[in-house]
Amino acid sequence: MRTFLFLLLAALAGTATLFAFAPYRLFWLMPLALAALAELAQRQPHRAFWLGYAWGIAAYTANFHWIYNSLHDIAGMPFWLAAPMTALLPAYLALYPGLALWLSTRIDRRPAMRWLVLFPALWTLGEWLRGWMLTGFPWGAAGYSQITESPLAGYAAVSGIYGVTLLVAVSAGSLVVLPRLANRWRVLLLAALAALWAGGEQLKAIPWTEPAGKPVRVALAQGNIPQSLKWEPTLYEYTLASYYRQVATTRADLMILPETALPAFLDELPPGFVGLLAATAERNRMALAFGVPRRTDDGRGYLNAVIAPTTPGQPFYAKDHLVPFGEFIPLPGVTSWIYRFMNMPLSGFSRGGANQAPIAMAGQQVAFNVCYEDSFGEELIGPAARATLLANVSNLAWFGQSDAASQHLQLSQARALETGRPMLRSTNTGMTAIIRADGEIAAVAAPFTRQVLSGMVQGRQGLTPYMQYGNRPVLLLSAMLLGLAALLGRRHRPQRA
Repeated sequence: MRTFLFLLLAALAGTATLFAFAPYRLFWLMPLALAALAELAQRQPHRAFWLGYAWGIAAYTANFHWIYNSLHDIAGMPFWLAAPMTALLPAYLALYPGLALWLSTRIDRRPAMRWLVLFPALWTLGEWLRGWMLTGFPWGAAGYSQITESPLAGYAAVSGIYGVTLLVAVSAGSLVVLPRLANRWRVLLLAALAALWAGGEQLKAIPWTEPAGKPVRVALAQGNIPQSLKWEPTLYEYTLASYYRQVATTRADLMILPETALPAFLDELPPGFVGLLAATAERNRMALAFGVPRRTDDGRGYLNAVIAPTTPGQPFYAKDHLVPFGEFIPLPGVTSWIYRFMNMPLSGFSRGGANQAPIAMAGQQVAFNVCYEDSFGEELIGPAARATLLANVSNLAWFGQSDAASQHLQLSQARALETGRPMLRSTNTGMTAIIRADGEIAAVAAPFTRQVLSGMVQGRQGLTPYMQYGNRPVLLLSAMLLGLAALLGRRHRPQRA
């Protein structure tokens, strides 16, 4: 009964993390939820893995329940298959907190070593690993909960999102250790914790990059085309006409349309339509980019692309980090049968290639990324270093009126902080937004409305510390802490007779 109660409490703590992320943004809940988990493991170390697993199952189910929307409500997968498929991702992701907690309790028994050294290092390494393994799924990393309201967000430009994760875990471990310390050590730890959080607030005020060029007026289209109707032949002309009207009635220096805004291959659009869009934009003295599927040069595959028809040579960006099951079929010999139960157009995209060059538009260098790609901060460093603006085009209509769009907006805020560059987000149904270089939202469109969001944006240049070193310092520090704790743990482990 006691074990069941502890597992239930761990699950409740994991569920509470839903409210730490956008749209709720109660950032202080994350260190409390991790501290609750660590306290339970301190009291029942022999159940550490299962406590961590229960926490993870609850946390990732609560945060990513919207996957069911895309599988069942939009793709048409039957309930009996959509429900277990939705549960598979949390079941896998929960292995990482389970293993991190288990190793924390196994390597050293001393509370200070466990929760101030081992736990932060292992939790950070685990979150980085799940953001890399099997193409990676970094959504829900603890550090994102701090963007941008928390003082700890100030560390994002220095150490990236995993550095923020490390500090969240240190804060949580401190809450577990504090009651177990003598008064003198308790005061010292409290002072260190206060300095850590105050330091983050000071880092927020540092402009890591500098202005580049003149401010530009940007216009970000939100078409609000329902996913269930997007590929319907009867609505094809309406979709094209709708986006054309948005372009024709907009006055800006730079306009961006969402991911796959035009629901046909580039070479299958009505003859002259791309030229009409470009001519209309040029008549309005406006650079234009739009999302559209594009065939590869050899004609054997197709790309999730962003085309810039008003730029000489019509350059394009093609999505490189694809979504498993959504944009490519992993292990087709094993999983291809699933697609018989889904309406999933264009599920076999090709990769566009890493580190693609920014596109020159409106006197700025714009580094594009498509939807899910802005989940991977280190992959954006190369293009961002040569760019003055970042731009994300997305189609989150797949996830209905869930928290997915708000969570994605928070990821984009983290990328703006890490790179010290504004992020422009043009989405089909939300959250279309202009994000400043400090990660704060300058303007956001109401979700599920058809509109064009406009505002002034200042491009920026230069390198933040994170852009210079990436995740390496945090990973190295975590590995060194782990190694040191393992070495000291062996020295203090009781010897057998």
